Amino acid sequence: MQTVNDQTESEVIMDSPKEGLPVTIITGFLGSGKTTLLNHILTNQQGIKTAVLVNEFGELGIDNELIVTSDDSMVQLSNGCICCTINDDLVDAVYRILEQPEKIDYLVVETTGLADPLPVALTFLGTELREMTRLDSIVTVVDCANFSLDLFNSQAAQSQITYGDIILLNKTDLVEKTAVDDLEYRICKMKEGARILRTENAEIPLPLILSVGLFESDQYFKATHSHDHDHDHHDHDHHDHSNHLENDGFTSVSFQSDRSFSIRKFQYFLDNLLPTNVFRAKGILWFETSPHRHIFHLSGKRYSINDTSWKNQPKNQLVLIGQGLEHDKLLQQLEDCLSTS
Repeated sequence: MQTVNDQTESEVIMDSPKEGLPVTIITGFLGSGKTTLLNHILTNQQGIKTAVLVNEFGELGIDNELIVTSDDSMVQLSNGCICCTINDDLVDAVYRILEQPEKIDYLVVETTGLADPLPVALTFLGTELREMTRLDSIVTVVDCANFSLDLFNSQAAQSQITYGDIILLNKTDLVEKTAVDDLEYRICKMKEGARILRTENAEIPLPLILSVGLFESDQYFKATHSHDHDHDHHDHDHHDHSNHLENDGFTSVSFQSDRSFSIRKFQYFLDNLLPTNVFRAKGILWFETSPHRHIFHLSGKRYSINDTSWKNQPKNQLVLIGQGLEHDKLLQQLEDCLSTS
């Protein structure tokens, strides 16, 4: 930090209130509960003003009454939080947060479920952001009911454990305690010395995961020597994590329609036709016999459908993510779920 002459310490602080803004990165595999953890953080602020960087606002399920104003990539919330989307460049998104007139106490960054957190961490360590932010910790959320490195053979899932400073074993209420014990033992072997915490619905006292000072930059700089990414100081285009998707054999199928689904047909698709290699699905569903907008989440074999109100023209939007998917077949099966009326 440069020395500032002829100013009192308080004046320096007033001039640069965001210097050293602490940052927590939340990572975790598809369906592990990252969004649930983000909502938990946002609704338990306790006087701290937090900014959140997410990949899509649709992921966040922010209560409508929390939203004050919104533009294309930033949402102002009534509880003092700001949500900003990560579009092409993480650095630009962070600058948008830092340039806000109100003082932000904390920044939380959510990675995609298929991302290696290391490139994100290196963005805060190896770019100009290093002078304005302080990487506090990487929190990895693990779905106890669906976590299997063997099944998915995923480089990203391995990295999320390897680089996690805090591992949240989430959804412990959905499996036997012995299974959680076994998973904790496996993770301890993968990541010696990790702080492992058990949660239901990602509910955790915030002091256990925010401002904990667990991040050790030395080990991450060592990791760069064996990492495939080129982290040039001036080139921020390398933060596209689609290569991890391809390396691990994952693909996604997107379906949209201005026609409604038949509930009976869609239920049959879920129960009898959905292949086991679809690991994650999410979307907005429109059923012919329902006036509601339905938010759909599927993780492993479990799924949930929650009702909200339509704010615009009803339509179906659905994304399926998995390994070795037969795209044309899945799209045809979803097409067959549409109502005939």
